[in-house]
Amino acid sequence: MKYSTLRNGVSVSRITFGCWELGGGQWEKESDEVNIQAIQTAFELGINSFDTAEGYGQGHSEEIVGLALEGKRQDCVIATKVSPHHLKRDDILRSIEQSLQRLRTDYVDIYYVHWPNPEIPLTETMETFRQLRDEGLIKSVAVSNFGREQLEQAMAIVQVEAIQPEYSLLDRRIETEVLPYCRDHGIGVLTYSSVAKGILTGAYHIGGATLKKTDFRQGRRLFKPEHMEKERELVLLVKEIADAHNVSPAEIAIAWLLHQTGVTSAIVGTQNIQHLKDNVRAVDIQLTHDDLNRLDEVSRRTIDAIDANEG
Repeated sequence: MKYSTLRNGVSVSRITFGCWELGGGQWEKESDEVNIQAIQTAFELGINSFDTAEGYGQGHSEEIVGLALEGKRQDCVIATKVSPHHLKRDDILRSIEQSLQRLRTDYVDIYYVHWPNPEIPLTETMETFRQLRDEGLIKSVAVSNFGREQLEQAMAIVQVEAIQPEYSLLDRRIETEVLPYCRDHGIGVLTYSSVAKGILTGAYHIGGATLKKTDFRQGRRLFKPEHMEKERELVLLVKEIADAHNVSPAEIAIAWLLHQTGVTSAIVGTQNIQHLKDNVRAVDIQLTHDDLNRLDEVSRRTIDAIDANEG
């Protein structure tokens, strides 16, 4: 495993274990025992960074993380998030207390505003985060799903150490403003939907997988049938490059992210131990200039085609 260091000295593995699925809720989840084993296996493979949220399975994901990492706390970076309807001062204080209890810890390494809420003053939220940092309840003030303007407003109140945006070969919106701003201001970038909720694994275009009618991804933008067809060229290219490197398509999608300047860690969630082991290998993949150029070109063409389709 390889590691990156945030501006404040917190060291995170280049692959972060995403724990959204482990809470159930929108996801069809394995047993808690299986998921505890997945987290512990990730730790054994060198992953020290674990990402959850109070909203994942109504706190159940945090409980699983707390159970799995008990006894390993000093060697881990635990990140969690406060929900957008809990961004007033008193609500944040209540949320962090409950998250700490579920996580079985007395501090969180990275604490995110999960989504911005325009109805609650950002000043109140970020000043409360600064208080939590000063009191030692959190080490790093962080935000998720913020645009550049919101990020600048937050930075005017308190130093933001990390941001969690959606980023993949199928969603590159942050490249225009957010990623350059983060590079210029030393803000860590931990990406989610790193394999586009499974599309870039090839499971749907090549493996023949289909979504159940109850799957929350039904109707999501990238899973619309007309967009799935537009994505085929990119998915096949990822598979071609994966075959050339003798790895899985998911590893290529993750490796591409880790080749982007400014990306600190790619968040990847899985309940499958073999997929986890594959994902970890992505940190060692060296994509060629030709690989990167082809992925860049086809990715941009695919995103443009999807955008035009929505026109």
